[in-house]
Amino acid sequence: MRTIVFDLDGTLVDTAPDLISTLNLVFAGEGLPPVAYDDARRMIGGGARHMIERALIAEGRNVPSAELDRMFRIFIDHYGAHIADRSRPFPHLENVLQQLAGEGCRLAVCTNKLEWLSRRLLEILNLSRYFAAIGGRDTFGVQKPDPQILRLTIRRAGGEVPRAIMIGDSMTDVRTARAANVPVIAVDFGYSEVAPEALNADSSFTELPHAITTVLTQPPPATAAAAAPPVGGNPP
Repeated sequence: MRTIVFDLDGTLVDTAPDLISTLNLVFAGEGLPPVAYDDARRMIGGGARHMIERALIAEGRNVPSAELDRMFRIFIDHYGAHIADRSRPFPHLENVLQQLAGEGCRLAVCTNKLEWLSRRLLEILNLSRYFAAIGGRDTFGVQKPDPQILRLTIRRAGGEVPRAIMIGDSMTDVRTARAANVPVIAVDFGYSEVAPEALNADSSFTELPHAITTVLTQPPPATAAAAAPPVGGNPP
């Protein structure tokens, strides 16, 4: 049985609207101007604390760690209550999850989001039933790009690292998978800071089953991201 491990933010679910809304609420409380949506979207992926820190640096602010922790707590309190106000799965996601599960694949999530927030989001969106395990930044005490979080997520799902595939949207996901010696498929509709071409990015969930088949029929790639050729633009 193959284990397919997904990133969460920008791969399974478009979480940007609620993350950015919460970020700007925190900034408003600090008397700071809002962060432009497109700029903030590129800051997603390293967890909420890192997103706040990056947004502050972009504003020319360098705050002490204790202040950053305080803002992070405010962020989590609000975000946890509004985690799925506007966040939605990417197009065709559920059909693909059903197809993969029907083919006998074991599915898991490996994310830099806190585990309890990840579970809450997936439960509200009625997606948690598809996943055998969810590994967050607080689950094992490590976060991406440390490959250990991916290895431990695979094992928690009951899978084996040599029979796993990672699917993500960023260079962090690619680096994590490479370091774990796990083949990786990149999608081009997420929050990557680099061009999709640099990730060999696939273009939509409708192409993922073919991309997975391609990976399975190739020699295990130790140092490269594997994906089907792009066939279009980003989904709306």
